Amino acid sequence: MTSKLRLLAGAALLLGALSPVSQALADTVNFAWTPNPQTPQVDVALAKGYFEDAGIDLNIVSFPSGREGFEALLGGQVDFAFMAEFPAVTGALTGQDFGVVADLARFTGSRIIGSAEYGQFETPADLEGLQIGTTLGTNVDYYLSEVLSGADVQAEVINASPVDLVSSLVRGDIQAAVMFPTFYANAKSTLGDNYRELRAPGYQVHFIIAASGDAIENKQEMMEVFLGALAKADADVKADPKAAMEAVAANMKGAMDVAAVETMWQDVDVGMELDDDLLNLLVSEGKWIVSKGVIKADEPTTESMRAYIVDAPLKAVAPSAVDLN
Repeated sequence: MTSKLRLLAGAALLLGALSPVSQALADTVNFAWTPNPQTPQVDVALAKGYFEDAGIDLNIVSFPSGREGFEALLGGQVDFAFMAEFPAVTGALTGQDFGVVADLARFTGSRIIGSAEYGQFETPADLEGLQIGTTLGTNVDYYLSEVLSGADVQAEVINASPVDLVSSLVRGDIQAAVMFPTFYANAKSTLGDNYRELRAPGYQVHFIIAASGDAIENKQEMMEVFLGALAKADADVKADPKAAMEAVAANMKGAMDVAAVETMWQDVDVGMELDDDLLNLLVSEGKWIVSKGVIKADEPTTESMRAYIVDAPLKAVAPSAVDLN
């Protein structure tokens, strides 16, 4: 736990058209979330007091990564956790007690980064025979695997920690790298004129919210009120993206300014939803994880993974946001 932001509950007010719940909630709602540029619904809901208006006593707990927040969720320390979708897949494969209740945004700018010393990286075919660094067993490894198999390209995949990929590329230990988006800017500034990128399609990071098993089983009203506040903020984000960017930048406290957020949003599809695209990705990642031996489990099916998407609370407050078979 690196920081904590407590918002004192206000008087119980109507949440608005997006939520039918009007009763104030006495219990504290614990939410694992760290300011970031991809979940503006949270920033706007905080700035406009939507949680307080809904009678929520919100306790935000910050973790270094979404995976650690997810572990806190599984351990019963928080009711909700924000993360990318990949940890949820591993949780489902190991039979953990949780459910995905919202998908807030999708990052559409996944890329393979290289140096002009090793090619122009214009198509996946340019990766043939290269040594490509990535962090094995993660969503970026999954992305690289999808690109290579989709193009029928053979390359040597080398495991490296996220912080070592850029320096390995500069030294020539590898000829390309697939890294987490937080390292893109560093790669571009370090490589300078030699920077090259290949934006091959095939994977979008989904930024989701998961709920604990206890919340799903025993706190239905609380989940609807919490998601209703986010759905109200989601409408505000769509109506006034500039104000949403300002709310994001304010919470990031200098880590990104509004211009930087606006640039990043060129590769982000913001919008609260639950649909078959997410479900299909969870199944595909689960099959890949099992095939790689990362986790020993039965290969997931659409039915087995669908059980981990709990859509009733979001459907109750924003029916049009849910499109699942």
